Amino acid sequence: MTVLPDDGLSLAAEFPDATHEQWQRLVEGVLRKSGKEVSGAAAEDALSTTLEDGLRTRPLYTARDAAPDPGLPGFAPYLRGSRPEGGVVGGWDVRQRHTAPADGAVLADLENGGTSLWLVLGEGGLPVAELGRALEGVYLDLAPVVLDAGRDTEEAAGALLRLYADRGVDPKAARGNLGADPLGYEARTGTALDFAPYTALAARCAGTYPGVRALTVDALPYHEAGGSAAQELGASLATGVAYLRALTEAGLTVEQAAGQLEFRYAATADQFLTIAKLRAARRLWSRVAEVCGAPGAQTQHVVTSPVMMSRRDPWVNMLRTTVATLAAGVGGADSVTVLPFDHALGLPDAFARRIARNTSTILIEESHLSRVIDPAGGSWYVERLTDELAQAAWEFFRTIERDGGQAAVLRSGRLRTDLATTWAERSKRLAKRREPITGVSEFPLLAEKPVVREPAPEPPSGGLPRVRRDEAFEELRARSDAHLAATGARPRIFLATLGPAAAYTARATFAANLFQAGGIEPVTEGGFADSGATEAVLCSSDALYAEQAEQAAGALRAAGARHVFLAGRGEYAGVDGYVFAGCDAVDVLSATLDRMGVS
Repeated sequence: MTVLPDDGLSLAAEFPDATHEQWQRLVEGVLRKSGKEVSGAAAEDALSTTLEDGLRTRPLYTARDAAPDPGLPGFAPYLRGSRPEGGVVGGWDVRQRHTAPADGAVLADLENGGTSLWLVLGEGGLPVAELGRALEGVYLDLAPVVLDAGRDTEEAAGALLRLYADRGVDPKAARGNLGADPLGYEARTGTALDFAPYTALAARCAGTYPGVRALTVDALPYHEAGGSAAQELGASLATGVAYLRALTEAGLTVEQAAGQLEFRYAATADQFLTIAKLRAARRLWSRVAEVCGAPGAQTQHVVTSPVMMSRRDPWVNMLRTTVATLAAGVGGADSVTVLPFDHALGLPDAFARRIARNTSTILIEESHLSRVIDPAGGSWYVERLTDELAQAAWEFFRTIERDGGQAAVLRSGRLRTDLATTWAERSKRLAKRREPITGVSEFPLLAEKPVVREPAPEPPSGGLPRVRRDEAFEELRARSDAHLAATGARPRIFLATLGPAAAYTARATFAANLFQAGGIEPVTEGGFADSGATEAVLCSSDALYAEQAEQAAGALRAAGARHVFLAGRGEYAGVDGYVFAGCDAVDVLSATLDRMGVS
């Protein structure tokens, strides 16, 4: 009979610990086989990934990648969560968003997993006068209500508070947020609002409705304008500080003022960056609150990113929002709104709303995500990324404060320029498919029937732009759709394959995906003359290109090809252009449609 040691985990005890340097030498050997002669730290750098804000993720993190002490959950700096128990008791608040709810939609959400409501009112949403009808049958002492009414906030807030009184809701039992966000509205529209009515609302809430907050610090306008994670965090901090100043100047204590704020952030399918962003946000706000003399945790409402939602192959959005919701939960969000998969197409249908709310339910109830307090805590990668992101966000916040604060940088145009610069760099990666969009820039399905929804109300505009990751490819696909409607066929390109399947399959598949991303149908059967195409792309191996490319290009031209591509790199007579991994796909596809006469 063998008796195990007390710990029962000593199977590898006789082996010495591997060192970081040993790992680097192994990496050097692998890279050497791929033709890269690098050593030491350079070998590790070769496997690193560059992120926005000057951040880099490395391939290996160890205990020596130290970060500041994160503290304990529920205690300053709140990096590990705003509550000691985390979400263990009931998970996060499942907050459903409505802009023009169909009859029964609000109650359907609350009866089937939703725990609070986010109602868009006024311009871009439901008329304020319809608030009572929208909340018909809702137990207002049980379901928190969050308003989003822009310039109509004062009217909408008054309507909600009257509903509390009319329905006999104890002011101490009311929960929610009146949604005042004058700087967020200015970011959206370019129109400045008087802050006085909102300080009055905050004072009223602080005095009479302790469970209702008056203000939202919405970072979505900066995220939707193309901002990075650090820029989103920095702008939200500057907005929060501006609101603290205004509220305390109006007579509220610092504690009362801080208690009137709820922060709203975007969650993307980049799960680790989202986790780090939410943890960094709490740490940064804890520092602001400490300096102001009101230590306290940041309340976070997290929304799955509208920027990442695609209009083509919208079903993939279910996967994106699932990953984003997981990241929001792991990151410690207090409330999460999962946008329906058809959000970018118009008003969601009942099925889309059901999937949205069930996303949170599955992660909470079936995946047990909320049963662990700060599940990302202790990960060397997450802790280091959180610290580096916090440093970058704090520096951006300081530049805003140096330039006069959030209102000043909005009105001067400086913030717009900063966000536009970030988006321009990201657009280059999207155009080159370095940041792929499944179903749009990668693996598009031209034959898929479009999903059609009733148009949603137009949101307020006139300020910062609203961008989408798919916008450049969407424009190309729209040109193809118009051509299809006018002629009965899509623009086509002929894939001229050389040699056996083993030689051409990889590059033929690459070329087919590339051109379909622009709405151009690849043709592989028969010869060029029968394809209905005016352009062609040669697909094969480098070895066969050396033997046959020039002759094949000449044959295609003789058959009527006006433009000949080659899938790969090199220089061959008769070839007009080259497509390869990392080429500017948007530029290639746009020029191709231009030559084909597709407007």
